[in-house]
Amino acid sequence: MSRFSFAEFGNELYSGKRSYPFVGKRKLWFIIAGAAVLISLLIPVIKGGFNLGIDFRGGSEFTVSNVQDTNVAAGEEAVTGVVPEAIPRVTNIAPETMRIQTERLSDDQTLEVRDALIGAYGVTGEDVTSNFVGPTWGEDVSRQAIIGLIVFVVLAAALMAIYFRTWKMSVAAMAALFVVMVTSAGIYALSDFEVTPSAIIGFLTILSYSLYDTVVVFDKIRENTADQDVSVKRTFGEQVNLAVNQTLVRSINTSVVAVLPVAAILFIGAMLLGAGTLRDLSLALFVGIIIGTLTTVFVAAPMYAMLRMNEPEIRKQEKKVLHRRSLEAKGEESAVPA
Repeated sequence: MSRFSFAEFGNELYSGKRSYPFVGKRKLWFIIAGAAVLISLLIPVIKGGFNLGIDFRGGSEFTVSNVQDTNVAAGEEAVTGVVPEAIPRVTNIAPETMRIQTERLSDDQTLEVRDALIGAYGVTGEDVTSNFVGPTWGEDVSRQAIIGLIVFVVLAAALMAIYFRTWKMSVAAMAALFVVMVTSAGIYALSDFEVTPSAIIGFLTILSYSLYDTVVVFDKIRENTADQDVSVKRTFGEQVNLAVNQTLVRSINTSVVAVLPVAAILFIGAMLLGAGTLRDLSLALFVGIIIGTLTTVFVAAPMYAMLRMNEPEIRKQEKKVLHRRSLEAKGEESAVPA
């Protein structure tokens, strides 16, 4: 039994000896992507929205340091003992450090909860700090995040159209970007992780990564189709498919290299260091890197091919290719002895 060689696998993809029908099965990929988007849109609706962090919803926050027993229940009981109607969120954000978040508390309630936490965790007054985030701050953060996302998408779409000198590549890239945004947000909502400013930074980062991978694949597509009007070897769709196969190994390698340190932060760092903002950021990056690579291969490139296949020049060239193949097939048949 021959052993698998990744280098040989890549060479076969680049030469066309081995090929996967990314463009040929585009309808299947689009159906899967559409289903993923629909499910991702329904998840926040079913769950009643996202688990917004205190920076977005506002409220009171306490940080307790030098905690020997990081018991979540102790913090919850300390808060509800003072404010029975409160719904505290207690998190071990680092070794010997607890974070307690609640709805907005009055000054008297803040002092009482602070004393209760001192007793619950057996620490001194210097180990407990508190702050308050007002609703105006949360609204400002949300507004700035939305503005940043809109500006990013508009600039990215314009730059893609200018760089590749065709709006169809830009449309295909933005369609893939939309799938990345929605599905990543859906998975984030399903995980019930808090949406924090760090998570928003993570989302904007994965959008950039997704576009970077798409630009590399589109560059190869442009190279393969530069003389498409005079070529009779492959159709336009086949040239696009070849470009995706030729860059497949590179996309896999880049994704693996990028996702491994993020996975280490998410699965190892979060368990050892606690569930602070590292986990919020790393989950967004982990999910986005994987989905961004998949959408480039299964959505962006096939959609660009679909957008151009009905162009008169492309259809004319495709007929030439098919005609040449039919002549070659007839020639081979006539060469077979009776």
